[in-house]
Amino acid sequence: MSQIRYFLSVARALNFTRAAEECGVAQPSLSRAIKQLEFELGGELFRRERPQAILTELGHRMLPTLTRCFESAAAAQALAAERGKGGIGALRVALSPTIGIELLLVGLQEVTRLFDGLELVVRRESVAATLDLLKTGEVEVAITGENNFESQPWLERFPLFDEGFLLISASEHRLPDGARFSLGDLREARIVLPRHAEHIDALAASAQNKRRHDVWSDSDMAALVAAGLGVAIAPRSFLRPEALAAAPVEGLDLKRTVSAFGAAGRPRSAPATMLINLLRAADWDGAKA
Repeated sequence: MSQIRYFLSVARALNFTRAAEECGVAQPSLSRAIKQLEFELGGELFRRERPQAILTELGHRMLPTLTRCFESAAAAQALAAERGKGGIGALRVALSPTIGIELLLVGLQEVTRLFDGLELVVRRESVAATLDLLKTGEVEVAITGENNFESQPWLERFPLFDEGFLLISASEHRLPDGARFSLGDLREARIVLPRHAEHIDALAASAQNKRRHDVWSDSDMAALVAAGLGVAIAPRSFLRPEALAAAPVEGLDLKRTVSAFGAAGRPRSAPATMLINLLRAADWDGAKA
């Protein structure tokens, strides 16, 4: 684990001297540890171009894996420390309105299995309020489809999966096999617009519908569509009731990235670290089916 810690430090600093200072070891000791790690992994991790250290192709490929290894080890140490103190506490998570909790259930089940006595606190707020909860420390993990994160450098982002969008309609309006729905067809329909969604501006611009209903929750959107009062556009991961059908829309170039967020530079609890690692390692193909 010391080798991995030294590797991650050099990967951040891109300088062996600064990395050694950060780790509190002599540079020769750090260099020997990196060499040993390279021997074990079967190739160079850095290209030494003094004073710089440049990640090689192998180094770039190993960086996310070794980062998760180190975070998992740190989580295990924190778990042991917290159990020694006699308590685990609570895992506080915030979800934006268009993120189904079903996406997190497997991860939450595993975390609560490993951390006996862990309490779950799940908040659901608007996108802005979700990130505000993270910023103020009221939650440790936030899950949203927010893509405008570059303007908030305090955020640490962990992309989970990319997805497109589908037309959602009442089942009795299911398109015949082989039929296709175009963006032009969508503009002629009455659309149910999810005003609570991260993607509402892009969706409204793409649809350009004059005939519409506005809603502020996924459940209300689904209910109106199921009642035949309009159609909707929802992410592929949207968990739709059996009363609803889904179909692609030709010409609709709308995508989003679902991500987990933490507060950059702020220590996270062992359960929060483990949840993020489990989400990053999950197979998301089913969520996008």
